[in-house]
Amino acid sequence: MPSIVKTLRAAADPNRLRILLLLRSEELSVAELQEILAMGQSTISTHLSQLKQAGLVEDRRTGKSSFYRLATSNGSTSYGSGPSGAADVLPGLLARAQSEIPEAAPDQSAMRRVVRKRQDKMRSFFDSVAGRLGRDYVPGQSWKGVAEALLRLMPPLTIADLGTGDGTFALLLAQRATRVLAVDTSAKMIEFGRDQALRHGVTNIEFRLGDMEELPIANAEVDLVFFSQSLHHALHPARALHEAFRILKPSGRIVLLDLVKHRFEEARELYADEWLGFTEAELEALLESAGFQNIQSSVVHKEPESPQFQTLLAVADKPA
Repeated sequence: MPSIVKTLRAAADPNRLRILLLLRSEELSVAELQEILAMGQSTISTHLSQLKQAGLVEDRRTGKSSFYRLATSNGSTSYGSGPSGAADVLPGLLARAQSEIPEAAPDQSAMRRVVRKRQDKMRSFFDSVAGRLGRDYVPGQSWKGVAEALLRLMPPLTIADLGTGDGTFALLLAQRATRVLAVDTSAKMIEFGRDQALRHGVTNIEFRLGDMEELPIANAEVDLVFFSQSLHHALHPARALHEAFRILKPSGRIVLLDLVKHRFEEARELYADEWLGFTEAELEALLESAGFQNIQSSVVHKEPESPQFQTLLAVADKPA
C-alpha cells in the first residue's frame, strides 16, 4: 500500500502526468521538456525531482545534459519503485490520462518535433562533411578493423550497409557482394555515394535515403547487415538493431564495427556522436534483445594516439 500511495501522490499533478506520458515514449532532457510543455526550467526540474523520488523516472547523464525516462528494471519499464502497486496502477492511470488530458496529443506532436531537431543536428553535420570522410579523421575507422570483419563474410551476399556515409565502405563491399543496399540519413552523403559508384562503374550498389531506425528495406531482403562506425549515431540503438533483424533473411548475419565506450565528450560536437561507444556487454545485450543468437564480440583495434579510441567488432546470427 505505501508504494501505491507514493505513486498516486507523485502522479496526481496534471503536469507531472504530461511529463510521464512524454517519457513513456521518449528520453528527454529538461531543455526539451521546457520546449514541449512551455514551462520554466525550475518548474520542470521540481516535477522531475518529485517523480524521481517516487521511483517513477530515472536520468542518464550525457555530457553536460541529463536525459530522463520512465524508470526501468532489467531493461523493461517498471513504472516506479516498490514490490507492488506502481506496476499495476500507473499503466492504467497513463492510459486514462492520454484520453482525458487535453494537452496530451499536442504534447506528443511537440515531442516529435523536438526529436526531429536532434536528428537534424546530426544530419547537418554529415551534410557538411559529405565527400571528406575518406580523407578526414574519423574515430574508430581503421582498415584493420574492416579487414577483421571482412574475414567473417560469406559471399555472394545481398548486404545492407546502414549509416553508409559517403559510401566508401559500401563500394568496397560491392566488389564481392551480389547487391549492396547503402542507407544513410544525409541526402548529400547519398548523392556523393551515387556519384562515386557511377564514376567507378559499380552497378550492384543502390543508395537509399533513410533512417537506420526506420529502414527503406523490405522484410527478409538481405543476407548480411553491416554497421561500420554508425550505431553510435542512432538515437535509439535498440530500435536500429530490431530493424536490422527485420530486414535480414532467416540465418542472416549482422556485423558491427563501433567504438568501445570512452570518455572523450568532445566527440559529441566534433563528430555528432549520440553515444560514446558501447561496452562488449552492452552491445551483446542489445543484440540479444533484438533476437540475435550466436553473438561474438571482441576489441580488434586500439589507436595509439590520445584519446586512444578502440574498435569493437561484434557478429551475430538471425535464427533460421
